[in-house]
Amino acid sequence: MIQISDRVNNLAESETLAMASRSRELKLAGKDIISLSLGEPDFDTPDFIKEAGKQGIDENYSKYMPVPGYLDLRESICAKFKRDNDLTYTPDQIVVSTGAKQSLINVILSLVNPGDEVIIPAPYWVSYIEQVRMAGGIPVVIETSIEQDFKVTGAQLKAALTPKSKLMIFSNPCNPTGSAYTHDELADLAAVVAATANFYVISDEIYEHIIFEGKNVSFASLPGVYDKTITVNGVSKAFAMTGWRVGYIGAPKAIAAACTKIQGQYTSGTGSISQRATKAAVEADPSQIQYMVDAFKTRRDLVLGLLNEIEGVKTNTPTGAFYVFPDFSSFFGKSYNGRVIANANDLSMYLLDEALVALVTGDAFGDPKCLRLSYATSSDILTEAISRLKIALAKLN
Repeated sequence: MIQISDRVNNLAESETLAMASRSRELKLAGKDIISLSLGEPDFDTPDFIKEAGKQGIDENYSKYMPVPGYLDLRESICAKFKRDNDLTYTPDQIVVSTGAKQSLINVILSLVNPGDEVIIPAPYWVSYIEQVRMAGGIPVVIETSIEQDFKVTGAQLKAALTPKSKLMIFSNPCNPTGSAYTHDELADLAAVVAATANFYVISDEIYEHIIFEGKNVSFASLPGVYDKTITVNGVSKAFAMTGWRVGYIGAPKAIAAACTKIQGQYTSGTGSISQRATKAAVEADPSQIQYMVDAFKTRRDLVLGLLNEIEGVKTNTPTGAFYVFPDFSSFFGKSYNGRVIANANDLSMYLLDEALVALVTGDAFGDPKCLRLSYATSSDILTEAISRLKIALAKLN
């Protein structure tokens, strides 16, 4: 019998990927499944980015590349940070990785020792907890609520700090809630971070361009926290480049060097052609992808309107990303045909079986009252999906 390591046995499977897998299995079995479980834009990569990738092939970018990324790409990322985020970085502060997920684990492994505490506001992206555990860190979860738009306050952060606190990880705009912090809300957090010695923040800004009100604020731009912040970003979401697998960080030089050291032993440099395409993406004015943002906003409004017609579903109004995270707890304790809904896990499986709609349980994101719905699909599909949800939920009593 093969004995798999404790590290793997103790690792939870990604619930978003697990639900997507179950959905595909049911589709192969002939079921008419509508999957709203994955955070993947339904748009194609813009043509000007694809052309840059093709040009990279024609120019023979087919050799090993520098571990932290091509210098000209890192220079373009520095210019992007200055243009969009008012952040000044040099190329030796940038590390390009195979997706923002690798960027995150690089940073966590660079900073977290076994026993260090890592503060993670909930709801959180599914991989934060497991990546911290892989590094031997101890996740410390701060709960928020739909009434506060799922955003943590400076007072909550201060109350969670201990002598073992090393790092905080949060996303802005947030996956799974779509909530985006205002300047003042971030300043409230920054004041606590700036006053706390040997404490750092990973600000996951992968959805920065998908925002519906104003402009996203980078945490590192707040007073006193530039040298304590690692900004994680990438091109998967805003540029519809999930399959190109490119993420990057802007960080203090010592942290960037540590991430490069780790990456050199794991994967080395990110795919060369993906890097050439990414250069075109980060150099592009964000107005070139505004058509996607406008479509997401229209879909958000559609989804909220339809969900608010369902008695018992509680929503807030997310201002970014492409998710809603409704509170379905009013249905807990109800049943249909002897099937009792005890929690969000039960409800997500009930809706998959009864409505043939795949959502992701809020348990995966640290909030057992909610389910995540991705509206990164067409308005017609969204309308049909929510109609099915409404019918299935009405059966519960």
